[in-house]
Amino acid sequence: MKGDKNVDFQALKDIANKLRIDSIVATNASKSGHPTSCASMAEIMSVLFFHTMRYKISAPRDPSADRFILSKGHAAPILYAAWAEAGLFPVEELKNLRKLTSDLEGHPTPRLNFVDVGTGSLGQGLAVAAGMAYVGKYFDQAPYRVYCLVGDGEAAEGSIWEALHFASHYKLDNLVVIFDVNRLGQSEPTSLQHQMDVYAARLKSFGFHTLVVDGHDVTELVKSLDEAASVGGKPTAIVAKTYKGRGFPGIEDKENWHGKALGADGDKIIKHLQSQIKNASITLKPQPPLAEAPKVHISDITLSSPPAYKKGEMVATRLAYGTGLKKIADTNLRVIAMDGDTKNSTFSDKLRNAYPDRYIECFIAEQTLVGAATGAACRDRAVVFASTFAAFFTRTFDQIRMGAISQSNINLAGSHCGVSIGEDGPSQMGLEDLALFRAVPTATVFYPSDAVSTERAVELAANTRGICYLRTSRPNTAVLYDNDTVFKVGEAKVVRSGAADRVLLIGAGVTLHAALAAAAALAQEGVEARVLDPFTIKPLDEAAVKKHAKAVGGRVVVVEDHYQAGGLGEAVLSALALERDVVTAHLFVREVPRSGAPDELLDKYGVSAPHVAGAARALLKL
Repeated sequence: MKGDKNVDFQALKDIANKLRIDSIVATNASKSGHPTSCASMAEIMSVLFFHTMRYKISAPRDPSADRFILSKGHAAPILYAAWAEAGLFPVEELKNLRKLTSDLEGHPTPRLNFVDVGTGSLGQGLAVAAGMAYVGKYFDQAPYRVYCLVGDGEAAEGSIWEALHFASHYKLDNLVVIFDVNRLGQSEPTSLQHQMDVYAARLKSFGFHTLVVDGHDVTELVKSLDEAASVGGKPTAIVAKTYKGRGFPGIEDKENWHGKALGADGDKIIKHLQSQIKNASITLKPQPPLAEAPKVHISDITLSSPPAYKKGEMVATRLAYGTGLKKIADTNLRVIAMDGDTKNSTFSDKLRNAYPDRYIECFIAEQTLVGAATGAACRDRAVVFASTFAAFFTRTFDQIRMGAISQSNINLAGSHCGVSIGEDGPSQMGLEDLALFRAVPTATVFYPSDAVSTERAVELAANTRGICYLRTSRPNTAVLYDNDTVFKVGEAKVVRSGAADRVLLIGAGVTLHAALAAAAALAQEGVEARVLDPFTIKPLDEAAVKKHAKAVGGRVVVVEDHYQAGGLGEAVLSALALERDVVTAHLFVREVPRSGAPDELLDKYGVSAPHVAGAARALLKL
């Protein structure tokens, strides 16, 4: 149909009303859902899925196909209806909406083979779409296009405007964002309601080719989407004036109908909608993709050369992160780095300097950094490493948790963790990040303690499914491991041990070095201590923790440059919770810290070597 002057506009109208009916039937069957939110976008979905978009019913996630992101995820029933009407699965299955036994969940997730990312936490879909479009334009250089439907309510989210800036800056002319301006939010009208001129002015100021249309006029929608395909050098925004509950007599454009099944009113409304349909048996088939996207290989990624350090050499793990990142980029063209204007601190600039075309600057917009990373990794098109200060990932927790729901394989690197960063003070200190990432069900949390283990952590993360987090430190620390040391996810390393050990010291990053210094001080007193490097905090090598705790007589000190809740200490305490005759001392940052020199701060907040030695002595007196 695309490009055909004889577009069957009536068929598109009919399909729109069929989608409305499907949404009512599905939400009535589940006795919950958002049929009025579906009704406002019925014509948009009809035109997108049955005129504009190119995709394969046989392979919904084909790399060559156009992408569609439903940012207003609560309108999931109409997304499901569109795929059902296109022929992916029987329309009758829509009645299983929201049932425990069905993947047609209340909001879309990639349990469904036609959903790339989970949506429903509003304001996130556009950044994901922008990441997809960036990969399509600059890496795949393929003609597939990306369409993102945004609700006017979620347009109040700053993350939407961050993503608009990103898309405009990178001239993503393969991206179309459609604003479903239906005027009504959940509890009251939106702030702008139907001020279409205000939406248009804002979007134009962001550098978008902007079109304002009647969102219920299929002719206008066809024309605007066809026009978007011919625009070069900038993304397109279609601002569609719509009405919530469109086509539902007595409900259309009325408040207090958000998130409610129509119940008994549904049957009457379905009959009304059926009367509007000219040809109930009409079917339109999507057109296939224009061209094949390139085949990519993103597995079995290795460092281009092994670590090359001398034991005792002082190297910051953040610097080794950059070195490892550049090395895996040497061996795989699909390794890309993203950063939020901290590349000369996180050292992601090592990849940028070597391969500038494989680096994406996201500027100081961390929510877009993580959202666009999620989009870039979709459909296994790239191995993505996104970095910033560990502290700043806290503002992206919603994007990270949605990344887990989205089954995303993104790698996030947080530098400048803990009080050890020094004089910059508490606003820059990542002291909550381990708790954040340990709470994410699909996350693997690496906390390397020297340059060798850091390079290997980068290599392992590139090959590990799910969300990977690498915690790196600012200070230079001594190289501990031989360059040929083998590291594995979930496998700890014993870095000091002896037959006479009486206490187990566990640290990570800078506190592993504090533990080693404490062990040396204790040895001067005739007390031998074993020191354990967990390497990954999640999964923690619980077997090693238990084994070595028992081997030293059940006395354990765990020390971390992190707050008490959710970090290394609580992971160790959980592992030892059911072990008899084991006593654990936990050293951590107990209050909001202040500026100062790194060594002063580590000592002031109780996580330096003298404090570790003191805790060990106290345990041995019990």
